[in-house]
Amino acid sequence: MGGVLEGKVAVVTGASRGIGAAIAVRLAAEGAKVVVAARTVEAAQSRLEGTIGDTVARIEAAGGTASAHATDLAREQDRQDLVQAAGQRYGQIDILVNNAAVTYFAPVPDFTDRRYRLMFEVQVTAPFHLSQLVVPGMRARGEGWILNISSIAARHPTFPPGPYAGFGGTVYGMCKAALERFTTGLAAELYADNIAVNALSPNQVVPTPGTLFHRLTTDDAPGNEPPEVMAEAAFALCHRPAAALTGRIAYSQDLLAELRSAAG
Repeated sequence: MGGVLEGKVAVVTGASRGIGAAIAVRLAAEGAKVVVAARTVEAAQSRLEGTIGDTVARIEAAGGTASAHATDLAREQDRQDLVQAAGQRYGQIDILVNNAAVTYFAPVPDFTDRRYRLMFEVQVTAPFHLSQLVVPGMRARGEGWILNISSIAARHPTFPPGPYAGFGGTVYGMCKAALERFTTGLAAELYADNIAVNALSPNQVVPTPGTLFHRLTTDDAPGNEPPEVMAEAAFALCHRPAAALTGRIAYSQDLLAELRSAAG
């Protein structure tokens, strides 16, 4: 297709729908070869709309290059297989977008151990492990980009607490806060290697199959942020040199406004 990412290989997890799918489509539009990873291969597998095949079809219909890889990010072997398969199909991975999430909402006293462990495995351990797997190749080539998708839920609550304090988002916020601290620490470690590591959150709730299912928003709620805004911000964080843009806990609309202002 041609573009800023021509010749680059990207892996996007959680890309069967929502923000992940939008990011995969955007990176492919700039010429990247994209490996679309998620659990949902067939529509019947999930209550939520969208499959990895659907995302690949969107990319190919627009003239891009992509392949689907069924991946359960909670499984160590699946994570290893994903990186190996991407390398065998397209070559070394230049861009890793950790977007996959498994989310449950329940107050801490009611949270089950299984759900707690699963959320941390997918949202914290998987990005950590996948980063370990791709960093050696990025170091060897002298550049790379790792982007972790976070949330405003990582911020500490205000006191007295607001109306959503009892909604059950504590564990989700813990996962995202851990992911952000991992982001800045890894960015510092890899700064000299010209590998950018950033975290990105939407400024507002994005209407996706997941957020609609959990009733975090509605399709027509005022102030909703389209997935394409996150995708544009993700692209911005996945091609600039680390010296210019790394170690950021960025918010999509704020980042895009900053970059527009800097460009004059």
